[in-house]
Amino acid sequence: MAMANANQAVAAPSTNQTNVGAMAMVTTLFFMWGFITALNDVLIPKLQDIFHLNYATAMLVQFFFFLAYFVFAWPSGKLVEIIGYKKTMVTGLITMGVGALLFVPAANVPSFPFFLLGFAVLATGMTALQVSANPYVSVLGPARTASSRLNLTQGFNSLGTTIAPWIGSHLILATVVSSLAFKQRTPDEVKQLSGSELSSYNLALHNYQLQLADKLKVPYLGIALALLLLGLAIAVYKLPRIEATQDFRPGTGGTNDSIWKYRHTVLGALGIFTYVGAEVAIGSFLVKYFLADYIGPHVGIYTAETAGKVLSLYWGGAMVGRFIGSAVLQKLRSNTVLGYAALVAAVLVCTSMLSGGYLALITILLVGFFNSTMFPSIFTLGIAELGPMTGKGSGLLIAAIVGGAIIPLVQGVIADRIGVHHAFILPVLCYVYIAYYGFSGSKPMRTA
Repeated sequence: MAMANANQAVAAPSTNQTNVGAMAMVTTLFFMWGFITALNDVLIPKLQDIFHLNYATAMLVQFFFFLAYFVFAWPSGKLVEIIGYKKTMVTGLITMGVGALLFVPAANVPSFPFFLLGFAVLATGMTALQVSANPYVSVLGPARTASSRLNLTQGFNSLGTTIAPWIGSHLILATVVSSLAFKQRTPDEVKQLSGSELSSYNLALHNYQLQLADKLKVPYLGIALALLLLGLAIAVYKLPRIEATQDFRPGTGGTNDSIWKYRHTVLGALGIFTYVGAEVAIGSFLVKYFLADYIGPHVGIYTAETAGKVLSLYWGGAMVGRFIGSAVLQKLRSNTVLGYAALVAAVLVCTSMLSGGYLALITILLVGFFNSTMFPSIFTLGIAELGPMTGKGSGLLIAAIVGGAIIPLVQGVIADRIGVHHAFILPVLCYVYIAYYGFSGSKPMRTA
């Protein structure tokens, strides 16, 4: 995801030559958090099947995951000030490793709340990683090429989001041939069971859930091991020591002026909120969306594993769009690119909602491509002409990533009431607002 671009305004001492070794080492971190974030889209439908969850409850995965950006961004920024970039990276990786390890006992129970705890711990570590790694990359070489280095690392972040659904589909969503002749009942059906029938049903359900949840242990054990080994590698590698830090925590910035007086920044925060929310909500629903009667049978998608692999094209489009967008944004105004990209995304989602088969499939996948330039464009427009208030503005925009927690949850509630097909009306509204921000709301303006 593109959220890491939020730190490209870092101002700190830099060398005349990029430290290639340190860049290579830190770039692996961008790949890892992109991989883990996109893997949630594969894990959500699996957890729905294991625990018989409705859409709203399943979206608690993204709620707990992205809430960490809002809750732990400030403490992570403070941690960087106290122990420095490198130690914060190592702390983040170890915390992420612990979060991944929690998936094993969660699968052994099995317990959905226990899984949510694992997601929360994993995301807490990832927040520390982002707060430390992004500004660190910007000072690993000449200031004039800081943006180029961040774009490069973002490319590897996108590579992680593209690969994750494909690998996760094979390891997590592959069809499990159960040895149990078991069919989950609805809550109303369970209420009708007698005492002995209920006990037998609960035992059979527990054994069935254990079989399905067992599929999650190996992937997350592997992830935990990779994170811990990477943390060890970062710890022993002699990364250049950077003394100066740039603070992007909400509410900081070296001035007593109020950021709420800057209309384009406040509206930009809402733009970040809606963009991250829409992107995450779409990705979270696509596996189930592809399996729906109006799409799956018409395009040859019959299993969750196949649907998950097709999901890779959504994130792959964002990766391709990011590289193309970096060139386009050098020629065209950011607000113009943002406005038209958002309008096209809205039209694509509407077309998918109102159609079926290949048209519905292709149009929703193309949304990923048009998402690619939105975050850097909104962020750049949001901090324009802030001067000494740039730190406060950046912090507000980063905190708005919490949209990734709220909007998918709301879309889940809508899907439970009107169906997943038409629940995508919420991302449409998000893109309409983003288009407004690009064409009008992004003009720098101080209200008082």
